[in-house]
Amino acid sequence: MRGLNLLTDFSQKAGTEIDPKDIKIDDTTLRDGEQTAGVVFANDEKVHIAKMLDRIGVHQIESGIPAMGGDEKDAIKRIAGLDLNCSILAWNRPVKTDIQSSIECGVDAVALSISSSDIHIEHKLRKSREWVLETMKSGVDFAKSHNLYVSVNAEDASRSDMEFLLQFARTARDAGADRLRYCDTLGILDPFETFMRVKNIIDIIGIDIEMHTHNDFGMAIANAIAGIKAGATYVNTTINGLGERAGNAAFEELVMALKFVEGVDLGFNTTLFRNLSEYVARASSRVLPVWKPIVGGNLFVYESEDKVKGIMANPETYELFKETDVGLERQYVLGKYSGVNSVTQKMKILGVKVNEKEAVELAEIIRDRTVSSKRSLFDSEIMETYKEYKGISKKVKAGKGKDK
Repeated sequence: MRGLNLLTDFSQKAGTEIDPKDIKIDDTTLRDGEQTAGVVFANDEKVHIAKMLDRIGVHQIESGIPAMGGDEKDAIKRIAGLDLNCSILAWNRPVKTDIQSSIECGVDAVALSISSSDIHIEHKLRKSREWVLETMKSGVDFAKSHNLYVSVNAEDASRSDMEFLLQFARTARDAGADRLRYCDTLGILDPFETFMRVKNIIDIIGIDIEMHTHNDFGMAIANAIAGIKAGATYVNTTINGLGERAGNAAFEELVMALKFVEGVDLGFNTTLFRNLSEYVARASSRVLPVWKPIVGGNLFVYESEDKVKGIMANPETYELFKETDVGLERQYVLGKYSGVNSVTQKMKILGVKVNEKEAVELAEIIRDRTVSSKRSLFDSEIMETYKEYKGISKKVKAGKGKDK
């Protein structure tokens, strides 16, 4: 049997080598994120989110839909007038009136969105493939005549006939579009299919690709990364994965996955992630789950004796990055799975030093109480338990003295 060198035979990364300088994030929290059913951002909230995204270092912000007019258009004008470091993009149908509204807002980039799948063309647009191509080309021509950066969005690209999608991409490229947004509108792709489809478009047409992935089957981040590995250079994201139905690729998850799984550091100020996620969660009236990847409250919270022992010895035993890297804090709770190390560390944090015998006895008492209450104990309950334990211990010692 041939000997295997694991370092060479199985550790090679799939796809092209990723240069961090080539990857750009276009965050669409203010457009696709707000399209989450029931979500509305106040204009001041939109401005604040845009400022925070810029502080973090995103390359482009999809600020909204100017053609809606009213408050929406006012908010986009305010954001475009902030003189941020990032590009400000607005979403449009590929029609002159929409694009003109974007121009009036002062944005430097536009997304021109139109369906590319036959089911959309037939039932939603009630038009033909030829009409789609001509309408898209006309929109690109008008936008480029006003010196705008243009992203052509192929809505429902993942259900589009591949030959037509290539024709769609070629038409966009020849008209002068700067990139093609590949929209997995229903989140139906897996990473392997995504890689092949995106690579085919890049190899055959030679146009920059942006990944727009939905999370209906829980693969938005994986598909976005697969697209990048295939050569895509832009990714659409939203804070907390906001978006229609199951949402979009979460900005904070993608950035940290690229950095710590793929070794691609985009240079963002990740220490602001938790703060921004909390703000967007409140503004969108959506709960930020404690189990949320990257910014969830439980990410650096430990109860299990085995995990606490490892963390106390070396945090890298169970942590790929520091809690401060994303604006979180490491915490210890006492519960059913706590032991000597857990109790010792927690009591130390609470300002109490316990010896090994006390830690063993306290751990048993605390485990019993957490099983009865079906939860870990609050800090106040832990201190109350400790005081009761010490009182009992004193009485026992006093009783033993009298017996003598």
